[in-house]
Amino acid sequence: MTEFPKFSVKDWSPEDQPREKLLLKGVNALSDAELLAIIIGSGNREETVVILAQRILQAVGNNINQLGKLSVNHLISNFKGIGEAKAVSIVAALELGKRRKAEDIVKQNKILCSKDIYNYFHPLLCDLPYEEFWALFLNKSNKIIDRVKISQGGVSETVVDGKIIYKEAIVRLASQIVLCHNHPSGSPQPSPQDDAVTISLKRGFNLLGINLIDHLILSDGKYYSYADERRI
Repeated sequence: MTEFPKFSVKDWSPEDQPREKLLLKGVNALSDAELLAIIIGSGNREETVVILAQRILQAVGNNINQLGKLSVNHLISNFKGIGEAKAVSIVAALELGKRRKAEDIVKQNKILCSKDIYNYFHPLLCDLPYEEFWALFLNKSNKIIDRVKISQGGVSETVVDGKIIYKEAIVRLASQIVLCHNHPSGSPQPSPQDDAVTISLKRGFNLLGINLIDHLILSDGKYYSYADERRI
C-alpha cells in the first residue's frame, strides 16, 4: 500500500499558517478558506487543512450562504477528512454567524420599504429547506412591535390559518402588519395559493382596521413584494 506523506500546516512559514496569520495580521487578512481551515482544525493524509477547506468551498461555488445550508451528514458523506466533530463545528460556526447578522437586523426597529423586510427576514429564512410563514406586527409609525412564526410546512407549501394571525395582531394592538414566507425552491415568484392567501388575509385585516403593508416572498438573494408590484 502506498503511503502518502502527511501534509501539515505546521511545516509552513508562520505567516502562511491560518492561526498564526490571524494573530500577526488580524482576522481581516484571512481568506474564507483560511477562516474555514481554523474551524476545521486539521486536514487528512492527502490534503492540508487549507486545501481541504478550499475544496469544500469550491463544492458550493465559494458561496458562504450555500455552505451554511449543508447538513452535518452531507459534510461527513461528501468530504474526506470531515468527521462528525468537524462537521458539527462548521455548522455551529455558520449558525453563529447567521445569528449575529440576525441580531444586527433586529436592532432595526422600523420598516420603510420591501428591502427592509427582506433584510429583516433573510437571516431567519434563507437557509431553510422548508417553508415558514411569519407575521411582523407594527404600530402606526411603522415601528416593530413583535414578530411571530405562524406556520412551518414542507418544501413547497405551508398552511396558513388566518384566525391565528388575526388573534396575534389583536393581542399586540398592531395597527399594521407585514407577512413574509420563503420559497426553498429558489424562485420567489408567487403561486396561485400565495395569491389566494394574500387576498383572503387582506380582507380580514381590513375588517379589523389593520393595514397590510406587504407580503414578501423571499429566496436567497431575491424577493417578490406584493406592495412593489401594486398587488396590495
